[in-house]
Amino acid sequence: MQLSGIVREQFDVRVAASPLMDACIDRCAKIYQGMPSWLDDDQGIRTVNMAKSVCSEAARLATLAAHVTIDGSARAEWLQQQIDRLSFLLRHWMEYGCAYGTVILKPNGEGVDLVTPERFLVTATDGDDITGGVFEDRAYAGQKFYTRLEYHRFQADGRYAVSNRCFVSGSPNNVGNPVNIKATPWAALAEDVVADGVERPLFGVLRMPGANNITIDSPLGLPFFFDALEELRDLDVAYSRFTDEIFDSRRLSLLDDRLIDQAGAPVNAPRRVRLPRFVKKVFGSGATEYYQDIDPALNTEARLKGVNALLSQIGFKCGFSNGYFVFNEKTGMVTATQVEADDRRTIQMVKDLRDKLEAALDGLIYALDKFADGYALAPAGSYKVTYDFGDITYNLEEDRARWWGYVLQNKVPFWYYMTRYEGMSEAEAKELETAAAPKDALLFGPEE
Repeated sequence: MQLSGIVREQFDVRVAASPLMDACIDRCAKIYQGMPSWLDDDQGIRTVNMAKSVCSEAARLATLAAHVTIDGSARAEWLQQQIDRLSFLLRHWMEYGCAYGTVILKPNGEGVDLVTPERFLVTATDGDDITGGVFEDRAYAGQKFYTRLEYHRFQADGRYAVSNRCFVSGSPNNVGNPVNIKATPWAALAEDVVADGVERPLFGVLRMPGANNITIDSPLGLPFFFDALEELRDLDVAYSRFTDEIFDSRRLSLLDDRLIDQAGAPVNAPRRVRLPRFVKKVFGSGATEYYQDIDPALNTEARLKGVNALLSQIGFKCGFSNGYFVFNEKTGMVTATQVEADDRRTIQMVKDLRDKLEAALDGLIYALDKFADGYALAPAGSYKVTYDFGDITYNLEEDRARWWGYVLQNKVPFWYYMTRYEGMSEAEAKELETAAAPKDALLFGPEE
């Protein structure tokens, strides 16, 4: 039985599913994993997996120097500790979000689960917001395969409920039979929990910013590279043809067999020599011996133009500035101002991704706060979240020159500049500033 059927049977709930959307996400997931449908051994069509590169680059830019600060109370300190433990995963989460269109960030009691679309089903929405769902978790222990379905929803009375239903099987290919949660790896969890005072779902949703034009009423986002699927296929074809041409470009000389003796050496050679690898023997039949050199010419420049055109189109459709992904195009030094002017579309795309990441982390931090309430993990208290990201147009030398100008204008002290750009401590910088300060000369010379 499919997951949706088991969910209906166990929880008596209707699943907001779209076969068209499911097929779209599955197709894009395979492309991201390097298994696109257009691979063809007979035709020599391979893949450069540009979809992975696009998602990785978007995630890198979106999480550049990302830092989350939570303060305000002892509870805030505990939340900060939880987020700090997960900070190295931010880029991974964003990349998976780009690849699948939507991922869920859900606390599990010991950490945070990242749930991809094939492992969750939406059961309730409020506009585009997912407010209820069933999440699948799997574990292997004692030669048995366990599956847990975790159902989150708001009840009719406004309270928030979480239900766990577990199954056991001897094979990873099916869910198996129902089993008591106490006989599974999740024995510490309760089968049903109802909580008061919960105003939003106990999970965060990381959804791509673009509109869904496959299933308009679906709460799921489209994969980051969905608009460029045709170009991704064309790029793989162009790359395969290009590399095939290089592979087949080896020089070849066809040599009549009558010019080669029984030992495989040229007739009348002054000494025993071995034929080069590029020489191939052919059977002569004419009156004269046959010899021909074949040295294929490479259309490298023309093919690179075609590849670059496809790369640029892929980048543009994914939200990057035109020409962001090209070979041998952007060279030399440019200023931050030039970068900002050239890459304004990229900057706007990164801002959209960061907004979505902040919204997902807000939901995750809220869920962690409620977990702390339910399990008495930290003292109660309020908290405030601040997000900080690196500037993708940042130029160190321009920044250094600007702040040195502030020093010359007496807008900032010299010691501050030294701590900011020379790696000195405040004490070291102030000591240097004092030592370098001019001493006032005495009016009548030194005292005797």
